[in-house]
Amino acid sequence: MEREEVLAMLEETGAMRKGHFELTSGRHSDTYIQCARIQERPTLNNRLAAGAVELLPQGCEIDLVAAPAVGGIVFGYAVASALDRRFIWSERVGTAMTLRRSFEVRPGERVLVCEDVVTTGGSVQELIGLVEAAGGIVVAVTSLIYRGGERKFSAPYYPLIEMATPSWDPADCALCGQGRPLDSPGSRHLPKEA
Repeated sequence: MEREEVLAMLEETGAMRKGHFELTSGRHSDTYIQCARIQERPTLNNRLAAGAVELLPQGCEIDLVAAPAVGGIVFGYAVASALDRRFIWSERVGTAMTLRRSFEVRPGERVLVCEDVVTTGGSVQELIGLVEAAGGIVVAVTSLIYRGGERKFSAPYYPLIEMATPSWDPADCALCGQGRPLDSPGSRHLPKEA
């Protein structure tokens, strides 16, 4: 899948937003990529997932696909479907990422971790920790978009596209200094389950 095709899908669906955003990582940015706008169109999401699968190295054996909630679930499911593999996701309980719903990683399972957008990869690293603690082996990570910059995980990484968009520590954010309203559209700020 060509970069231009992915960018056209982002534009067509209104997935790229401009403003003042708090990312899941806690960093601030003037650009937010709302992958849910693509994921509400299953045919597009499935095409992107198939494109991500094509980027995996020849002979990359995968038993299980796992994604962090909420953003990675729809894309991860589509990737698992393209690979015809079992799929699970992690969720936050308080501040800790955990496996719920009787999901398990079996010792020795080769796992592909999927995310929608990676900035620092903090959620990816938390999921990698869960997989490894259960005895699984993370063979690769994929995502729709990598925003660029330093990652918190070292697993082999195959993003569909890289879009270097600026992000700043909140203390260094010029948009905060201008008094621009902050939007926190990511899943980290969803209301807690009752």
